[in-house]
Amino acid sequence: MDGKPIAVVVPQNAQSLDISGPLDAFLEANRQAPGICSYDVRLLSIGSDRAVKAGGMSLVADGSILEDDGPIDTLLVAGTPDYAQAYGESALPAWLQRRTRLSRRHGSVCTGAFFLGVAGLLDGLNVTTHWQHAAELAEKFPAAKVVSDQIFVQDGSLWTSAGVTAGIDPALKLIEDDHGRDVALSVARRLVVFLKRPGGQSQFRAHLAAQVATEGRIRAVQHWILDHLPLDLTVQTLASRAAMSVRNFTRLFQQEAGMTPADFVEMARIDSARRLLEDTDKPLQRVASSCGLANPDTMRRAFLRRIGTGPAEYRERFRG
Repeated sequence: MDGKPIAVVVPQNAQSLDISGPLDAFLEANRQAPGICSYDVRLLSIGSDRAVKAGGMSLVADGSILEDDGPIDTLLVAGTPDYAQAYGESALPAWLQRRTRLSRRHGSVCTGAFFLGVAGLLDGLNVTTHWQHAAELAEKFPAAKVVSDQIFVQDGSLWTSAGVTAGIDPALKLIEDDHGRDVALSVARRLVVFLKRPGGQSQFRAHLAAQVATEGRIRAVQHWILDHLPLDLTVQTLASRAAMSVRNFTRLFQQEAGMTPADFVEMARIDSARRLLEDTDKPLQRVASSCGLANPDTMRRAFLRRIGTGPAEYRERFRG
């Protein structure tokens, strides 16, 4: 039996599912394949106090990074809504640098990526985090290559994941890499989750929440777009609406919204289609035409491009 020690670093006020999701996956692997899997998971607090608050619960860690010197095959850092504490930690960055050099693989769940970033462990690598914090991660650690729409990302020995329940996804992949697909699939079935979740983080977010402009003309055009999705919303039409040249309108729109006018239009149409798929029984043709996506084929291509799953599959999973 190949024993594999796993250490999960638990900050104060950690997201409880960031801990329990991967933890249950690894322990379930031991139960599902006792002659094959032997994961030894231990929780490590950051300070000398082993008592840790996590999602309203009080946990007692198995040890502290200040005293831990046991072997680590896989090292993970759990996330926390209070991830700003990463910038005030003195002992953790050096400990992470030293311990990750000695581990086979390492990573983070959700905002645990900020702790790795402070330790310089994201530089030059593809990484992800919870979609709500991806832009901030990219701003704080510009040397990292933040991929905002992946459930998890592997780059060499580094594994980073999206938020909360997404910590289960890379854990299943780690189990699959260690012990094969059959073991990982049996764990996924037991936990009642996908072995490989379809689509990326976009299927769980409201696309336009962070893209509303502050500049009056651009904001007015955005609201007009949302009210006129079935129209032919070319950049020429939108620029004329704002009484601006196409070049100046495109430049200002991208500056204000963080995306091109065409991207905004497509995402607005997809958001509208998603609501209809979730809340109504309208046929796909009517959904597509009412949102300006022409026909089901065009809508499907847009869905696959933006959220990684087709409209029929999306409706099946999210229909209220």
